[in-house]
Amino acid sequence: MSRHFFTIDEVKTFIDMMALHNMNRMHWHLTDDQGWRLEIKKYPGLTEIGSKRKETVIGHNSGKYDGIPYGGFYTQDEVRDIIDYAAQRYITIIPEIDLPGHMQAALAAYPHLGCTGGPYEVWTIWGVSDDVLCAGNDDVLTFIDDVLAEVIELFPSEYIHIGGDECPKTRWKECKKCQARAKALGIKGDKKHTTEEYLQSFIINHAEKFLNQHGRQMIGWDETLEGGLAPNATVMSWRGEGGGIEAARQHHDVIMTPNTYLYFDYYQTKDTENEPDAIGGYLPVERVYSYEPMPSALTPEEQKYIKGVQANHWTEYMPTFAQVQYMSLPRWAALAEVQWSQPEKKNYECFLKRLPQLINLYDALGYNYATHVFDVSAEFEANAETSMLDIRMKTIDNAPIHYTLDGSQPTQASPVAGDVVSINQNCTFKAVAIRPNGESRVLSEEVAFSRSTCKPTTANQPVNRQYQFKGITTLTDGLKGNRNYKTGRWIAFYRNDMDVTIDLKEPTEISSLAFTTNVEKGDWTFDVRGVTVEVSDDGKNFTKVFEESYPAMKETDRNGLYDHKITLKPVTTRYVHVVGLSERSIPEWHGGKGNAGFLFVDEITIE
Repeated sequence: MSRHFFTIDEVKTFIDMMALHNMNRMHWHLTDDQGWRLEIKKYPGLTEIGSKRKETVIGHNSGKYDGIPYGGFYTQDEVRDIIDYAAQRYITIIPEIDLPGHMQAALAAYPHLGCTGGPYEVWTIWGVSDDVLCAGNDDVLTFIDDVLAEVIELFPSEYIHIGGDECPKTRWKECKKCQARAKALGIKGDKKHTTEEYLQSFIINHAEKFLNQHGRQMIGWDETLEGGLAPNATVMSWRGEGGGIEAARQHHDVIMTPNTYLYFDYYQTKDTENEPDAIGGYLPVERVYSYEPMPSALTPEEQKYIKGVQANHWTEYMPTFAQVQYMSLPRWAALAEVQWSQPEKKNYECFLKRLPQLINLYDALGYNYATHVFDVSAEFEANAETSMLDIRMKTIDNAPIHYTLDGSQPTQASPVAGDVVSINQNCTFKAVAIRPNGESRVLSEEVAFSRSTCKPTTANQPVNRQYQFKGITTLTDGLKGNRNYKTGRWIAFYRNDMDVTIDLKEPTEISSLAFTTNVEKGDWTFDVRGVTVEVSDDGKNFTKVFEESYPAMKETDRNGLYDHKITLKPVTTRYVHVVGLSERSIPEWHGGKGNAGFLFVDEITIE
């Protein structure tokens, strides 16, 4: 709640919502680059200056601003009132003071705590600022102790969250004080971690020692593993499940909050154009419900360190409390069963049958909620046996589904879908659930057939597991993805290449091949570095018909969709082998330099 500020009454309503869903911990993110929201009496500038930004960027760092001053903070008396309100509902509030990164609002008030000395301003854009607390400045250690001392006095929670995430090391590398600190401590980079990562560990360990001395326990994001984990720390695993698995193996307590299942600032539908703005991603109720927080990679003994789950609601794109509710409900209902149910007891179909009763409560309580669960749910499957696209649809209450193939709006007079609708031609598919009390939103998909659509497709190198979705047939299912690479329309390759063989099932003349990549350099996703196309009559002996290499991407290259269209000398063939080379070493200008990049690809079309 640091990027946007919410009133005391709204926070209390949030707590009431938690109580309804049997949630017992509220993680309260109170500080960030874009605003400091907690009164600290020893440092009044944190709220006098740090709680106010002069304006806010419009949309996704568009370069345009609203020109409206924005601010707000909670006094310590107000916080005590909220803590008491939560305690009456058996909810413990865990505060987060994010350090040493996400501190530009604090630096705006106390610039001597930064490496450059400023001047700084409360950040008006979203993202992660390079300006962080100076690891070589003793005043920073005093500041951390002073702030945490007031936090401890205010919050009775056993746990205090100190962040530790997304701390760029750019300033530390250039800062004489930071490098002197590293030298004095005998810190040197090695194969495991850089000097600066060990410096972060020094800061985190300092904060944890202070908390432990005052009878409290530290929680940090999974980046706190970098440079070595503080001795008694609890890890909050957000970048997938890997950090949590590693921490549990080190016998540290873990709270699982992977962005792939539990980031409720992600879109709830693939139809993002008709949704309020969100950070990205795709996380429908069904995917939330499918999450199992006990990783199978851990032994039963290691699983004991998994203490629970948490959903995160980062509010860059939630300027109003109504929007927070919309992003929370009914996904919280799915989360409630994830956190309290044994895996063998979970049943999504049963959950859906019970959900309308809970939604009636939302209505009675005046909560704003998303209605996507009442829309038509559709699974599109490329049927290689019939060379058709099979569509299976359902609704939460078995309402009749009407559909059209010509792009027209479905009505009660339109055909009713059976178990499967099969398509083998270009069309604009639309479907709607029609109920006595109204219609659902319209499901709409553009289906484009080419020679390769719904043909047998084989992956010769593995698809990245995190972004596998339905696997290699995603590339030949006739459906195109948009800019959101997490919708399931894209699949990713990482540390290996897109390497695909398509069986056209009979000798076919081809003269062109095309595919699209999705580039988001900030997320380490890059364009293809080269393409090879080979053809074969028997699937064993291949002849190369195209090869081209592409240079590494520049910092100035745009993010977005890149269409790769290849013209071939007409050739009759049955098998087509396509290789798209992934970025194996991110360029020097990038923060991830030297690491492998992701290659996101969608829809190989052959004509």
